[in-house]
Amino acid sequence: MDAVSSKDGTTIAFDKEGEGPALIFVDGALSTRSGKADLASFLSPHFTVYRYDRRGRGDSGDTKPYAVEREIEDIDAMIEKAGGSASLYGHSSGGCLALDATVKLDGKVKKLAMYEAPYNDDPAVQKAWGEYLRNLNEALASDRRGDAVALFMALVGMPAAQIEGMRHAPFWAAMEAIAPTLAYDHAGVMGDQTIPTEHAARVHVPTLVMSGSNGAPFMLVTAKTLTRVIPGAKLSILDGQAHDVHADVLAPVLAEFFA
Repeated sequence: MDAVSSKDGTTIAFDKEGEGPALIFVDGALSTRSGKADLASFLSPHFTVYRYDRRGRGDSGDTKPYAVEREIEDIDAMIEKAGGSASLYGHSSGGCLALDATVKLDGKVKKLAMYEAPYNDDPAVQKAWGEYLRNLNEALASDRRGDAVALFMALVGMPAAQIEGMRHAPFWAAMEAIAPTLAYDHAGVMGDQTIPTEHAARVHVPTLVMSGSNGAPFMLVTAKTLTRVIPGAKLSILDGQAHDVHADVLAPVLAEFFA
């Protein structure tokens, strides 16, 4: 493990492996840098891969108050550590953050790849999203971290009985530990969950937008919309993949794009 200091002094922990052009992974909700180890192993023969813990997760710090701009500064610090320019791969809400960073850090991001950024313009979903955010903020405000994690699991369609079973699993404590970052991703990075078409149109680097053929239908709709509004963006649909994409399927697609 190594670490870099962000602009506000927050320590950002990361792992580095491989040789070649710099590639930084940006994780989604409830994920830490350890979750992309397999993907990094596939790509490290061709790229210098940086896996970092977003603030509030794993070995990274968490200076308050939170702001999306601080997370972009974290990515900026990682890019500087990588030599001043790098490509970004973002998964899920990490793709949303990577998009924001690409726009903000104009000239420092060489290429951008996103897998299933979970924006959704469906009005019915918007109502449910607003209720979720209210309940999430209430749970976190009263330090009911387990309830916050359960709310997210229910949001993505997990049955109540399965969620209850997970509460007794060994990994549940690790998710509770980073539960406050759900608000960072959802109330912060994703906002009202609508597709930020005007913002996305400001991306002026080669961009790959990906979705899985077995994922939620709205993910493909969103991917197609982003591909249409981002100048020159390419769409790739990964056959047989859902939101939890397999590293051995994803890696060749990323390797070809970032080469």
